[in-house]
Amino acid sequence: MPERLAEMLLDLWTPLIILWITVLPYIYMAPMAPSQVLPSGSSLGLNGLNEEQRVLNRSKRGWVWNQMFVLEEFSGPEPILVGRLHTDLDPGSKKIKYILSGDGAGTIFQINDITGDIHAIKRLDREEKAEYTLTAQAVDWDTNKPLEPPSEFIIKVQDINDNAPEFLNGPYHATVPEMSILGTSVTNVTATDADDPVYGNSAKLVYSILEGQPYFSIEPETAIIKTALPNMDREAKEEYLVVIQAKDMGGHSGGLSGTTTLTVTLTDVNDNPPKFAQSLYHFSVPEDVVLGTAIGRVKANDQDIGENARSSYDIIDGDGTALFEITSDAQAQDGIIRLRKPLDFETKKSYTLKVEAANVHIDPRFSSRGPFKDTATVKIVVEDADEPPVFSSPTYLLEVHENAAINSVIGQVTARDPDISSSPIRFSIDRHTDLERQFNINAEDGRITLATPLDRETSMWHNITIIATEIRNHSQISRVPVAIKVLDVNDNAPEFASEYEAFLCENGKPGQVIQTVSAIDKDDPKTGHFFLYSLLPEMANNPNFTIKKNEDNSLSILAKHSGFNRQKQEIYLLPIIISDSGNPPLSSTSTLTIRVCGCSSDGVVQSCNVEAYVLPIGLSMGALIAILACIILLLVIVVLFVTLRRHKNEPLIIKDDEDVRENIIRYDDEGGGEEDTEAFDIATLQNPDGINGFLPRKDIKPDLQFMPRQGLAPVPNGVDVDEFINVRLHEADNDPTAPPYDSIQIYGYEGRGSVAGSLSSLESSTSDSDQNFDYLSEWGPRFKRLGELYSVGESDKET
Repeated sequence: MPERLAEMLLDLWTPLIILWITVLPYIYMAPMAPSQVLPSGSSLGLNGLNEEQRVLNRSKRGWVWNQMFVLEEFSGPEPILVGRLHTDLDPGSKKIKYILSGDGAGTIFQINDITGDIHAIKRLDREEKAEYTLTAQAVDWDTNKPLEPPSEFIIKVQDINDNAPEFLNGPYHATVPEMSILGTSVTNVTATDADDPVYGNSAKLVYSILEGQPYFSIEPETAIIKTALPNMDREAKEEYLVVIQAKDMGGHSGGLSGTTTLTVTLTDVNDNPPKFAQSLYHFSVPEDVVLGTAIGRVKANDQDIGENARSSYDIIDGDGTALFEITSDAQAQDGIIRLRKPLDFETKKSYTLKVEAANVHIDPRFSSRGPFKDTATVKIVVEDADEPPVFSSPTYLLEVHENAAINSVIGQVTARDPDISSSPIRFSIDRHTDLERQFNINAEDGRITLATPLDRETSMWHNITIIATEIRNHSQISRVPVAIKVLDVNDNAPEFASEYEAFLCENGKPGQVIQTVSAIDKDDPKTGHFFLYSLLPEMANNPNFTIKKNEDNSLSILAKHSGFNRQKQEIYLLPIIISDSGNPPLSSTSTLTIRVCGCSSDGVVQSCNVEAYVLPIGLSMGALIAILACIILLLVIVVLFVTLRRHKNEPLIIKDDEDVRENIIRYDDEGGGEEDTEAFDIATLQNPDGINGFLPRKDIKPDLQFMPRQGLAPVPNGVDVDEFINVRLHEADNDPTAPPYDSIQIYGYEGRGSVAGSLSSLESSTSDSDQNFDYLSEWGPRFKRLGELYSVGESDKET
């Protein structure tokens, strides 16, 4: 009740206060009484009174004389009076004129130049401009001379409550964890009011919630929003809309207000345990499923979201913990059951598992809500499948001696059908692993036998693959690797490790070691190699050399005496018998070649050939042979070069007095074309009248004696070409020196009396472009077609 009474009193006094503010400038700026007229030379009424008058007219309010006030947003029918200027120099004779300048002078504010009254002629807005600075001055009406210095004063625009509060950053969004306690701070909002915060209560704001109760509350002055209810559950309601109001005038009646919205979202906390959708799951899986295959999925639902809903899955009990495993799918938030070990329908047909889902992140504040985990039972049924045969061992290792007989049994593999039907098994060898077909296998019992002889020294290991196939279902196949090791037997005799050649110095001493040799054996006895060395029985008492067995299984050859002479005997051959320690022992005879050489005093071999005695110092027989061969090669090259040179300069046809008009060219001799001037004599073909006689062929060597032909008499100008050709043809057919194979007959003579003359281009000194072929049409009908062809060619060139 007292609060209501205070509000009524405030509503009653508010209009009176506004009226007092409006009238106050008129009271302050009223004309001064005659007793208050300022003396000459004093300031305008706005500049204040002198010291004595201030004492006489002192008021309790302490007037500020250099300020005027005007109410904003005043919109009366007449200009509003702001104040009045007056000077004690004004006797009322209207000799003084008041002038106003500064902010808004003449546009916003007008002054009566006679009375000094200042009026506001426009509507003012404090939010646009709060004060105006102006200058007033009194001047002589006639001369406009200043009567006193100018006086500056301020007109302040007084505020009224004409602006409502505004939320500049709205609408707002905020979050708060669910299950928060009462009074948990959510956020704070801020509203602004363009009115004057200093003058009155126009900008004093009070906040309240219009919508959103009873969930949230707000501090009236600080605008801090807090939770008004404890333990709000996100799973029940996640989002709330709150409408907030800001009201000026301290929230009293008549104040302006503004609103905004705040959306509050409850964030998730882990306050809910996971829960399986069903307590029992059933899955079935074939027994031949591949390891790692997903058998089924189980899921525990959690009302929380994000990390708070993450659960890990485990198998905590059951008879298949060793055969199955469960993994968590982070995306789907479920558990995937996978096969860990092979299944066997014939051994066990079903399994029971107990799986557990537990939250990964647990909030200790809500541990009292119970364990954040849940369990379910999973039953897995194994289905029968047609399985391939199973070998008794994953791998087999067999051994066989290299001298084993053909068709002897090396070993055996076994396999069975694990299915209840138990199909018979057929065995075979994968021939890609036994390309040489060295082994066979019994298709029924799996016994592996030897097909070809083995040699350990060639190949010690043989790796083959055995295939087991079900007879009732050939698609069911299994493979197993079989390694066969070839065991050694003593079937190789020892021999020298390399081809040895010993050198014996002529000046050597008795007992000197000439050479140390060693032996090798391709066999590999378990106890290692041990060799026995001996000389042939017939050479046991060799007068020149003896042998000595060393501890490292090698043999040293020693000279029995000195004084060896390579002129008497240059090479000695020493056969040595080498025996191994096998059962039975094997032996072989290797011959050591010992060459007698000339050595220096310190035993360094210098020469081992007998020719060194007869050859000059520093020149061996090999060097002499090389020098002689080079000389002979040079002589052969010189002779061959001279012969080819002479043969090239000789002409192919020997010119004689006989008139020859033909030329025979062998097919295996490629001609040189028109540039070949040695193939035939062009002059003979061009002038047959000036030459008689014959030209024998040089490219054919006649088997019979050459019989020269009778020379022809000079041919008259009217010779018959046809008769000339027939005569030459008859001579060629009856010539015993003519080749029995085909030959080329060249006739380059057109004869005399021809209208066309010579058609040969051998004597042509002009090019085709310089010739005119129009005369061909004058030679008669035989050359008509030729003339047309050449005339067409000439016209084409011109085109």
